Amino acid sequence: MTRPFPSHPRPLARALRAALLGLALAGPVALLAAPPAQAQTAPRSYQIPAGPLDAALTAFAASADITLSFEAAQTRALRTAGLNGEYTPEAGLARLLAGSGLEAVHRGQGNYVLRPAPPTAPGETLLKPMTVTANQLGEITEGSGSYTPGAIATATRLLLTPLETPQSISVVTRQEMDDFNLTSIDKVMEHTPGVSIVTYDSERTEYYARGFAISNFQYDGIPMLRDSAYSAGHTLSDMAIYDRIETLKGATGLLTGTGDPGATINLIRKKPTKDFQGQATLGVGSWQNYRTELDFSGPLNTSGSLRGRAVAAYQDKHSHLDHYRRKTSVFYGTLEADLAPGTLLTVGVDYQNNDPKGSTWGGIPLFDSTGQFNKMPRDFNNGANWNGWQQYTRTAFATLEHYFSNDWVAKLQLNHQINGYDARLAAAASGNPDPATGTGVSLWGPSWYDGKTTSNAIDVYASGPFTLLGRKHELVLGGSFSKRKWESDTYVRQAGYNRSVADYYAWNGDIPKPVWQHSASFGDNTYENGFYATTRLNVSDDLKVIAGSRLLNYRKAELKESDVVVPYLGAVYDLNRNFSAYASYTTIYKPQSAQTKEGKTLDPLEGKNYETGLKGEFFGGRLNASIAYFQLDQDNYAEYTSDTTPTGGTAARAIQGVKTRGYELEISGQLTPRWQLHAGYSHKVSRQQGEKVATLTPENVVTLYTSYKPSLLPGLTLGGGARWQDKTWGEVTDLVNPGKNVDAVAKAYWLLDASARYEFDKHLSATLTVNNLLDKKYYTIFNWYSTYTWGEPRSVMLTMKYKFF
Repeated sequence: MTRPFPSHPRPLARALRAALLGLALAGPVALLAAPPAQAQTAPRSYQIPAGPLDAALTAFAASADITLSFEAAQTRALRTAGLNGEYTPEAGLARLLAGSGLEAVHRGQGNYVLRPAPPTAPGETLLKPMTVTANQLGEITEGSGSYTPGAIATATRLLLTPLETPQSISVVTRQEMDDFNLTSIDKVMEHTPGVSIVTYDSERTEYYARGFAISNFQYDGIPMLRDSAYSAGHTLSDMAIYDRIETLKGATGLLTGTGDPGATINLIRKKPTKDFQGQATLGVGSWQNYRTELDFSGPLNTSGSLRGRAVAAYQDKHSHLDHYRRKTSVFYGTLEADLAPGTLLTVGVDYQNNDPKGSTWGGIPLFDSTGQFNKMPRDFNNGANWNGWQQYTRTAFATLEHYFSNDWVAKLQLNHQINGYDARLAAAASGNPDPATGTGVSLWGPSWYDGKTTSNAIDVYASGPFTLLGRKHELVLGGSFSKRKWESDTYVRQAGYNRSVADYYAWNGDIPKPVWQHSASFGDNTYENGFYATTRLNVSDDLKVIAGSRLLNYRKAELKESDVVVPYLGAVYDLNRNFSAYASYTTIYKPQSAQTKEGKTLDPLEGKNYETGLKGEFFGGRLNASIAYFQLDQDNYAEYTSDTTPTGGTAARAIQGVKTRGYELEISGQLTPRWQLHAGYSHKVSRQQGEKVATLTPENVVTLYTSYKPSLLPGLTLGGGARWQDKTWGEVTDLVNPGKNVDAVAKAYWLLDASARYEFDKHLSATLTVNNLLDKKYYTIFNWYSTYTWGEPRSVMLTMKYKFF
């Protein structure tokens, strides 16, 4: 096979590394020599007379040292009352634009753009303009009232709107989470177009996009990898502390280096607010599900230069599953400090404990001993009643950023995270039951896995404009380093423990706890570092080209890769004011741990990612739409077999020439001031030498969620949603014809949800949500172990919220 990436330094790679290192070091040094900028929020004195709006805005922008972009047609024949006094840039623009039907949106680094303010119906309050976060992560969605994002930075570190980004990205905003009571990341992924979920057991789910598992997670843009076999909190993340969840489709090697081609999930935390706000939430739901949240934010001194936010949540949730319960506790605290004009320090911690009892382990055997579908009730729990797969997360982070007078910004971000697990498990999951006697099944385990992954990451970059050939462009120069240390201990039952299950159909999990003895210790260290550069070239008023590259070094045990070049290339062409066409190309690189039946680790996953499409932006950015076509060409794709590795794991083989093709459609945002929508459709097919692979995930997925505020009943918001996926299948052993395989199929299904919220006044509201409204029976399969897992039946949740301000 021809390797698309060099595994040893080449002249080009050495030159690129030297250039990136020099730029990454020289850029910030040169910037630090520049005179410090005044804080962008510091008020200045203005005297702008009443008159034509365009002239007043031009004069204000010059005096405020900001860049304000607008079309002449937007302000034609409009007048303003002028400005006289001290104002911040935001307050001054708001005063000048009062009554004009326009609003100014900050795109970051002193750049503002005018857009139409959303219309309001009688008795309805105008949506507040979204404002950009201080740490360049994108625009805050909390308080926007919108199902669509503003500027985002996940793809390239550049603050770009969805229309300006040459990749598909789906965002679930704070408003959508609140409207549908999405308190877990599992629920958020159900709302994310193009993402499907496979359930392994009560504590583990796997997300898939474009046919591939999503193992890349980011927290405020800092990458972390998830190992689903030793799940440690990633897919149990509580949403109380997050502003929005971004899912970037396709390869993300520019900023993560190594990664999967399907998608990267970026969880963006809530930020402190300049004004005091708080809320208390109480909820009660089906199967003794109780939840409470507290969230307070605001200034901590009289000047507002020190701001803080604290969030706490606790949930005690029983389940439709027999003898199962999970307690979840969450805390988040963060501080923002204006150290000097233009300098911001952010520090924070977060904590989450997940403590279940009666955890399932694996699923239900697909077939009984006669080869017929093994239909068990939805409340069946294969786990012992003493089972528990505890997972916990501890994070400490800090960010220091400075804005310079030349519109550049330098940012240093540090992150320390611990993801741990303590799993003591046994399950009636091995074998196939005799439908007449219930015999033929034995226990998985009992086994005890106790471990954690400690991750330390640093990212530093500088970003800003530069002028070339008479046009203004943008540049990002940065570098990152990460170390992940995994350590784990395994314990087994002492000899003589009875692992047989007398009658599978009478199983209730009531078996004795074993006496544990230490079996083995495992661990490894993973080091990754690299330099990256991205530029957005303003080729013409209509054409923008984004070019970048990452120079990657990776080391884990015997695997070492140096000077790997991971390129990125994208282009966006504005067709008119509302539509743009785009295309992007990037490479995929990911070391993998899958082994052959001989125990040899497969070579890294390598390939190329192509994407092209159209994007639309309407109503001043309040509604976004996109259609994308993508193709992934891969080598060394891991196809799992029925064989086992020397250590007992599932063996895989590397297959060449896997090609995934598909397309995606998405729309999100405000159709009218009273009507919000987030919907999407995705289609993909993966083939290798003409045969379909990656069939465990659906080829077609539809999601549609919407909310509406009827004018006849002020204070009421009605919501509804639907999810559909077509059939999935996987090859399993045929019990009727030994030595042969058969396809196990999970049928296509629809799920419907509903919600309603009533605001009694500006402080108190109540929300009722119903999931799986029609109580549809459905399941997902996991063909590697020939098991299936029932989906959750209909559930109801009533939540009361009181806001303080």
